[in-house]
Amino acid sequence: MDWSKHTLVLASSSPSRKLLFEQAKIPFSVKVSGVDETVPITFTPEETVRTLAKRKADAIDRKATDIIVAADSVVSIDNLILGKPQSSEDAKNMLKRLSGRTHNIFSGVCIQFKEQENIFVQATEVTFYSLTDEEIDEYVQTGEPMGKAGSYGIESQGIRLIRSICGDYANIVGIPLAETLRRIEKLVTK
Repeated sequence: MDWSKHTLVLASSSPSRKLLFEQAKIPFSVKVSGVDETVPITFTPEETVRTLAKRKADAIDRKATDIIVAADSVVSIDNLILGKPQSSEDAKNMLKRLSGRTHNIFSGVCIQFKEQENIFVQATEVTFYSLTDEEIDEYVQTGEPMGKAGSYGIESQGIRLIRSICGDYANIVGIPLAETLRRIEKLVTK
């Protein structure tokens, strides 16, 4: 795809999402929507990320050649969405819940180009090692869990917690990049 004809606008302030686009050598700019991210508590993880990705994309001012990409991701286990921890104790409790178990990362992506829109959800399964209280305490003391959904980041020290992954690694970081780029190309060349 000839990126010189279009401007990819990432509707996200996520450093992890920005890093993925940089690693893929895709030129982009960032515009943060700042939308309200509350959804009904009855929403499934899929409904949540789909709704928030679209809401973020819709809020961005655009030019005719802009390709808007907005994303939202959640960590889910036991039919619960684990948000960002509010305290160290909250982080420890989340990590204890994830310890030795498999959870899902759901990412919703909304791509908009001119009058066209493509919204999709991708899931990745992540299985943690069984963690001791000491391992959890040490990880929480690094400060890394704060500001991270589910209280961990796979792209840094949190990688040590993970036994296996089934699905797209980039999805865990914040956006299923390869699938997103393929869908952008289809949308733009329609």
